[in-house]
Amino acid sequence: MKPLAPYPDPHPKGFFRWEDLGTDFPFYREEPATVSNGQWCIVVSVVAIAFLALALSASLPVKGLFWAFIPAVGLAALPLIALALVAPRHWGCLFGRVGSREVRLMLGFALLNIVISMTVGAAVMAMFGTASNASTAQLGALDTAGQIAFFAKTLPQLLGEEVITILPFLAILQWLTIGLGRSRKTAVMCAWVLTSVLFGMLHLPTYDWNWVQCIFVIGGARMVLTLPWIMTKNLWVSTGAHITNDWLLFGVGLLGAGLASKV
Repeated sequence: MKPLAPYPDPHPKGFFRWEDLGTDFPFYREEPATVSNGQWCIVVSVVAIAFLALALSASLPVKGLFWAFIPAVGLAALPLIALALVAPRHWGCLFGRVGSREVRLMLGFALLNIVISMTVGAAVMAMFGTASNASTAQLGALDTAGQIAFFAKTLPQLLGEEVITILPFLAILQWLTIGLGRSRKTAVMCAWVLTSVLFGMLHLPTYDWNWVQCIFVIGGARMVLTLPWIMTKNLWVSTGAHITNDWLLFGVGLLGAGLASKV
């Protein structure tokens, strides 16, 4: 796979200090391939279709582990297939190597996200009230096999949540830099905030249409989880942080429910 060319602007202000230097975001500089604005519209449309398929699957009468996995896998697979069609042989540049540093970043950002989410969540709960995630209650009601299947299904689904965040991020980055002539830093900040708010809004049905909770708590958590992507340009790192974060939260909730049932 062709590596990305060095960033042409030698001025250090082109990058944030916490970014891994020597790498850059793919596609917006026509490296390693050119993706037009029209092609980005196609990719983002497929992102929307994949999310709608996942959201609507919960209301379908079909049951069984196989059918539960299909929309979860599709959330990641369909947008990546769309990217592969518009940028043949280069969709894999979203992913990088995973070594000890990457694993440490996954764990570190997961823990950071939990701390920040709990802090912001407590403030939002005190001022506006919050809704609970029904998945936590459903997990406690499952038998052991069902719980294993639940955690397994989150693997492709959380990868998909990263994909449907990062592909619009790259589309916005290109539109702002190439289309509107904004600086790289401004474009990154705008793409970071916009995709985080959008991610939060996608969770409105899950949290009883609580706008404040979804924008500030879920959107804030998304901002933290996007940080490792901006830093490393490696989707495995943000995905690993997301999986670690959710598994810890689900695991603690499951443990708490188990202890409460024994009291």
